[in-house]
Amino acid sequence: MPPRPLTIGVKLLSPQARMPRRAYADDAAWDLFAAEGAVIAPLSRAVVGTGIAIGLRPGLAALTLPRSGLAARHGISVVNAPGLVDPGYRGEVKVILLNTDEHETFVVARGDRIAQLLLVSLPDVHLDQVGDLDDTHRGGRGFGSSGRRESHEQTDRAKGPRRR
Repeated sequence: MPPRPLTIGVKLLSPQARMPRRAYADDAAWDLFAAEGAVIAPLSRAVVGTGIAIGLRPGLAALTLPRSGLAARHGISVVNAPGLVDPGYRGEVKVILLNTDEHETFVVARGDRIAQLLLVSLPDVHLDQVGDLDDTHRGGRGFGSSGRRESHEQTDRAKGPRRR
């Protein structure tokens, strides 16, 4: 028997609010809908309310993510992607949309799908200050360290040391 799904309370804060919903049954995230309209000028941003509040239990958080279709077709993203909804927050879930297009204004109408909501489990973690960290293959190499295209050297390095 499959485990019962976790139930999270969603409060509609206005008559314009819509329940988040998945487009397909096995989607990872729920679509969030605009509860208000907005006009986002080129290279500008707007905070758009969804008209919902969610009752996350301890051990869960929600992330607001961009919708790939809006990003690909209109250059619309979420400024602080992912946006974080903490488990103790009970206010309206809002999304900070960014219009990355240099020329076209983007209009959000009430009821438009504007972002996705992904629920994530939070492990119980304790941070411990230490003098040294364990060594890893990557070490301190950060931004761009793996390059733009995969080279034979990177492929060989990922396979690990050669045995002789």
